[in-house]
Amino acid sequence: MKNPKEIFLDHPHAAGESYFEHMAFAFRFSGRLFRAACAAFIHGVVPDAFETTASTTVLTMGEELRARRAALVRGKAEAALS
Repeated sequence: MKNPKEIFLDHPHAAGESYFEHMAFAFRFSGRLFRAACAAFIHGVVPDAFETTASTTVLTMGEELRARRAALVRGKAEAALS
């Protein structure tokens, strides 16, 4: 069983963030996903509304996540070389 430190700190630190930095990122990310979900829902009811909003948001967020992960990997590689 994980202890509280492992539950709350290991993942944010592995991502190069403090607990609160990681929380803020996750909250912003979830807000963007929620708005995209709402746009997709409305688009399902009214096909002329928000035609590309959800897909554009998801694609953009995917690119941002790939860039974050690449930066994290670079940071870990640089730290290992030091």
